[in-house]
Formats: sequence, C-alpha cells, structure tokens
Amino acid sequence: MEHEVLIEDLQVAVDAHADNKASPRTHSYTKYNSWDKIQSWIASISSSNPNLISKQVIGNTYEGRPMTILKLGKKSSSTKPAIFMDCGIHAREWISPAFCQWFVKEALSTYGSDSQMTSLLDQMDVFVLPVFNVDGYDYTHKSNRMWRKTRSKKSGSSCIGADPNRNWNAGWCTIGASSNPCSDTFCGYSPESEIEVKNVADFIRRNKSIIKAYLTIHSYSQLLLFPYSYTYDLAEHHSELLKVAEGASAALRSLYGTRYTSGPGATTIYPAAGGSDDWAYDLGVKYSYTFELRDTGRYGFLLPESEIKPTCEETMLAVKYIAAYHLYIFF
Repeated sequence: MEHEVLIEDLQVAVDAHADNKASPRTHSYTKYNSWDKIQSWIASISSSNPNLISKQVIGNTYEGRPMTILKLGKKSSSTKPAIFMDCGIHAREWISPAFCQWFVKEALSTYGSDSQMTSLLDQMDVFVLPVFNVDGYDYTHKSNRMWRKTRSKKSGSSCIGADPNRNWNAGWCTIGASSNPCSDTFCGYSPESEIEVKNVADFIRRNKSIIKAYLTIHSYSQLLLFPYSYTYDLAEHHSELLKVAEGASAALRSLYGTRYTSGPGATTIYPAAGGSDDWAYDLGVKYSYTFELRDTGRYGFLLPESEIKPTCEETMLAVKYIAAYHLYIFF
C-alpha cells in the first residue's frame, strides 16, 4: 500500500494552525472563534435586526452550556417552510462553525441587495445551530485540539463522550460505529443518549411539518453526501438527491475550482450508522445533506485560517443552490 505523510509533526501543525498573530479580542469571521466569542456573537447578532433574526435556546449541553438556534427569515404571520442547518457536531472540525457564522453574516448583510438571498428569507426560514457540540468545541480550544466527541460521563466508565453523529436512531450502532465507550466513534449507550442529540432531534420533530431540508456541516474531504450511510441501499429519492447535490457541487466549484464528490454516504465515504442526515431523511425531511468541507487531507482538521474565507464563500453558493431549488419547487 503506497502512502504519503501529509503532516510530519502534528503538534507543530496545531501550534501554527492559529496563524499566531495574537488572536483578536473580538469575534472575527475569518478566525476560529472560541466558544465565549461565539456566544457573545450570538447575543449581539440576534438583536441586530429583529425583522430578520431571532434566537431560541433549545436546551443545554451535558456541561450546562446553552444550545441556541438562530432563526433567519423575514417576519411573517403565516408559517413558512424552513431549512435546518447545524455546524460543529464534531468538535475538532473548526471550519464548520466558522461556516455557520459566515452564513448568518451573509444572510443579514446581503438581504435586500442579493435577489436570491432576499427571496429565500422572504419565503422561507433558516434555522441555524452555529455549534452543535459546544462542550467538545470548547474542549478543543482549551485542552485537546483533536477531540471529536461530546463530553458526557457515565459512572463505571473512565472514557468520556460519545460520537454525536453515531447517536441518532437510524440503524443505530449496526455498522461503522463502535460500542466501546473509549472509541472515537462510540455510538452512545442508546439512541439520543447524548443530550445535545436529543435537544436537536426534539426540535426537528416539533417542527417536522415545516422543515423541508436538513443540512449538516462537517470537515474534511470535499464531499456532498446524502442518505444512506447506515445501509448500501439507495434512498427512495436517490436520483433527485443526486441531481441537486451535483448542481450544488457545480455551483461551489464555479468560484475557486474546488472539486466536490457527490453521492450516498455509505458508498462515497464509508458506511456509518446513527448519522443525523439518515435520521432526518427517515423522519420525512427529504432534502437531507452532509457537507464535508475543505480540504482533502493536506491540513485535514487543521485547515489554516487563511482558508476560512474562500471555503465559506464557495460553500455559500452550494447552500444557496439547494435553497433556490426549494424556492423553485415550493413557489
């Protein structure tokens, strides 16, 4: 088997990764912000334009941090169809929360001038969860940069956390997940054993009638995945899901030439049970997609901050393509 060492010394890469120009005290869209900065950003951005944005706490994490959803969309007396998007389900995938923050900024700053964004927010709502796995994300900033899981504890086990993207009730723990609590892909003690997963699942179930698309943002690999991951069987709407994914990938590629591969999770990346996209799809949210953002392994999870802006700009085009497809079929 041929191999190539991409990162010679991970610690050196971790240290260099924060492009060490003393991190700004304030929140920045082109930096990897700490949880404290993101939390104050949520508070300020949600009160910045009451006609377009509001916030809602859907529960707390295992360690007691609030999970806040930002609802974007022009205020309306009637219920609007909605898109749900979460970032940062895996703690070390820092580019993911950076994208959710970028998306919110773009939505608010281009509403009224960008016709696509304007009609999206006029006719639909977008629920954004900027950081799903808040405890894990905070831990990657303070203790272990490569942490992936939640930070839950169970008496009798010295190992911490479960993989929140193996903890959903979709073929739970049957394939591509571990029942060993010490594993990085530990599926948890039961479906939705992780409070963060249960909080989001409850929110989506409550709003099932309006949520038309579910987008979950990960890194890395440059993939646009859709169900299924827990089985090699094709989804009922496979050809339409593939068509939309390929259109979104082409839109993304048009900006910087970044190539994405589209397809069902199991065959495109690897089989994995208990993922959020499969769960949402089986619940009835037809347009269920997992983005794996830049890169393809050169930096991996340690994507330099200089790549935040281009990554977010191109990903916006793919998300807007999926949203525009909804406007086309619903209106």
